[in-house]
Amino acid sequence: MTETPRLFTPMTIRGLTLRNRIVLSPMLTYAAEAGHVTDWHLMHLGKFAVGGCGLVFMESTKVDPRGCTTPRDCGLWKDDFIPGLARITRFVHAQGAPIGLQLGHSGRKARNSLPWEGRAPLASHPGVDHGEEWELVGPSAVASSPAAAVPRALTIPEIQDMVVAWGAAADRADRAGFDVLEVHGAHGYLLHQFLSAGANQRTDRYGGSLENRQRFAVEVVEEVRRHWPAEKPLFFRVSAIDEDGGTIEETVSLCRVLREKGVDVIDCSTGGMTPRSIVDSGKVHGYGYQVPHAERIRAEAAIATMAVGLIIHADQAEAILRQGRADLVAIGREMLHNPNWALDAADKLGLAAPYATLPDAYGYWLEKRAKAGFGGRPSTWQSGIGPGTEEAR
Repeated sequence: MTETPRLFTPMTIRGLTLRNRIVLSPMLTYAAEAGHVTDWHLMHLGKFAVGGCGLVFMESTKVDPRGCTTPRDCGLWKDDFIPGLARITRFVHAQGAPIGLQLGHSGRKARNSLPWEGRAPLASHPGVDHGEEWELVGPSAVASSPAAAVPRALTIPEIQDMVVAWGAAADRADRAGFDVLEVHGAHGYLLHQFLSAGANQRTDRYGGSLENRQRFAVEVVEEVRRHWPAEKPLFFRVSAIDEDGGTIEETVSLCRVLREKGVDVIDCSTGGMTPRSIVDSGKVHGYGYQVPHAERIRAEAAIATMAVGLIIHADQAEAILRQGRADLVAIGREMLHNPNWALDAADKLGLAAPYATLPDAYGYWLEKRAKAGFGGRPSTWQSGIGPGTEEAR
């Protein structure tokens, strides 16, 4: 009997069991209207659940309208957003997949045009909630780039109000039916800004020492965990290293604290603190270039990790898990290229019943074709990235 691929073994985290270890990474789509999700989000997230993902993550959803990266970000700063989100969670659940939500705040990196419109900082723009003034805030009055506006430094009472806002958003996410929550502490956004010695120039208890710079993130996690049911998993996304002095050692230190505060999985990304790339701009990222960070955090902080970053092929993802480098693999842009990546991986890794997670309206016909002796391979076929692997044909 052939051993089940590690990629397709279930994983239980608190009270949730994932049917496989394939996760749709949270990806911003900039399709919301005044913070509200639309039919776009139902289609976008639903197709990955239909395609067999073990966990579908919704994009960064903001706890405060000031924290929107663009005017088209999703929001969760008021109850009005719950019905639209609940429609999405119901549909994803009906396809046999749990769904997660990433909670974020862009801080000094807020108020930009859409990426395909140049991603330029907007000098001014009506606020996302009701046309209010859109103020940039951050840990200190330090701009994210020469082109960006200087944010106003948050006062201590405002920081404490922000912590409360994260907890309230977590409660709304629970009421909307989400199964997993992820706190976004990476990519140069607000929590990462507080963690950074470059962006955070404060001299009070939220700045200076590593412990002080970690304080806001830790308080947010404590508040989120207080409002998020004990049986539901909590993830935290980190930039394991960044371009402005952030080190893996600091990240491991943070992850040890977060583990004690109720975080279950660390989502391991990198960069985003400055306009410079974490890798040389003239070089192509290597396959799985961020996986070493997930491996080190997993070992040194004794916490489950999720690897992300140019994980493209099924055998590549399988090797990451079998080698103990991470517990989950998150697929992002490759899922945009192939929403049925999980099905494709099941086929290539020789899963005994590759169509089992598909709805009958798809699985029945694909299984029938396979049993009829289909004399070829799907159009996406490529066995992997190792030497001697078969190229697409």
